[in-house]
Amino acid sequence: MSSADLWDTETAERYDDEATEMFAPEVLDPAVEHLARLAGNGPALEFAIGTGRVGIPLRSRGVPVTGIELSAPMVEQLRRKVDEQTLPVVVGDMASTTVPGEFALVYLVWNTIGNVRTQEEQVACFENAARHLRSGGRFVVEVGVPSLRRLPPGQLAVPSDVGEQHVGFDTYDLATQQAVSHHYTREADGRMRYGAHHYRFVWPSELDLMARLAGLQLEERLADWDGSPFTSESEKHVSVWRKG
Repeated sequence: MSSADLWDTETAERYDDEATEMFAPEVLDPAVEHLARLAGNGPALEFAIGTGRVGIPLRSRGVPVTGIELSAPMVEQLRRKVDEQTLPVVVGDMASTTVPGEFALVYLVWNTIGNVRTQEEQVACFENAARHLRSGGRFVVEVGVPSLRRLPPGQLAVPSDVGEQHVGFDTYDLATQQAVSHHYTREADGRMRYGAHHYRFVWPSELDLMARLAGLQLEERLADWDGSPFTSESEKHVSVWRKG
């Protein structure tokens, strides 16, 4: 059984509206372009495909895409946009669920590797990616760098967004690498709605070790989809591991 939070129907129905900034062309297009280049002429598998934010436009670029998604309500939202024949999705845990075929590309975007909240499950995600990759195929992960440098002694929370309609902050347990994203969102009637998302934060070097355990080697690490170099000041990374 997965340790990940399970998105319910209510969360799935408002997911796209609350993530509008991630659908903006300046955010989404570079990701789709980069993934399309990595896939080449081969098919792609998206772990935690959600409502199809990346998978659908990648499919529109001519890349055959298959998805794995834990939340059936999220898949229901995806089905409002595209049918099963065009973009097949299997409901299941990305750490263990398998689908037929070999893929040129397996990818996991927007911090979703943290959704599984144990090191063992994160290792299993890499192993599952390797199982699905053909020789020379690539596994791509987009994830934030833990914001621990912003924590002064004694402070446990780091703000992620402060606005009139939404306030978000993350709290960290440094001993267990567990974190919680807290979100306070103003509804149309003025009421505040609280939501929380639990995740396990992980360092790039730890991900590289997980990749090696799965038989994958680091090919490149970027600060973003636009190809900017990863540095000690980068707030996230896009990492690509290759199967020999």
